[in-house]
Amino acid sequence: MLLKESLYSYLLQSRQLPIPGLGTILVERKPAQTDFVNKQLLPPSYSFKFDKYFDAPDKEFFTFLAAQNEMADYEAIRWYNEWSYDLRNKIRTDNPVELEKVGTLKKDLSGDIVFVPAAPIDLSLEPVAAERVIRQNAKHTVLVGDRELTNEEAADSLMEDEGKESKAWWIITIVLTTILLLILFFKFYQNGLNTGAIGNQQTIGF
Repeated sequence: MLLKESLYSYLLQSRQLPIPGLGTILVERKPAQTDFVNKQLLPPSYSFKFDKYFDAPDKEFFTFLAAQNEMADYEAIRWYNEWSYDLRNKIRTDNPVELEKVGTLKKDLSGDIVFVPAAPIDLSLEPVAAERVIRQNAKHTVLVGDRELTNEEAADSLMEDEGKESKAWWIITIVLTTILLLILFFKFYQNGLNTGAIGNQQTIGF
């Protein structure tokens, strides 16, 4: 069954073609991929798939259809409904319908509508050569808290913070040691320089 040029054009532009009472043919995009082995970037690809859970065309669809076929909106609605009815009727009477360049709609053994897509859409896109470049000293901007710094400034800031933290620990250690020495000195001053000043003595008799 020939898919009218205006329908195929709408399908490619809006990536969907709702068919009332049947479902929607969609354009599925597979993103570009990197081929590391051959050092190239493969282009994105597009193929068709079918969604049986959505089948309602919107107003913009019929406006597009009317403009493309130079007819009034109501005529476009009537024509498309007749085309959809004919399509559904063929499928329900076990006649597979091949939509040129898109795929085939048919019933399976359980009575469900299945879609066999045609070959992926040919956009004649060629792979692009791609070399992985590693820049050792490349500069870029990063966000540190509420400040925007270069990667070098961020690294320097991190080293400064680590240095400040290490210095703070040393200061705390010195202060605590000084306090401990002062306490010991005060005890020695009060009790004299003997072992009793720092511990209890007990005489054990035999």
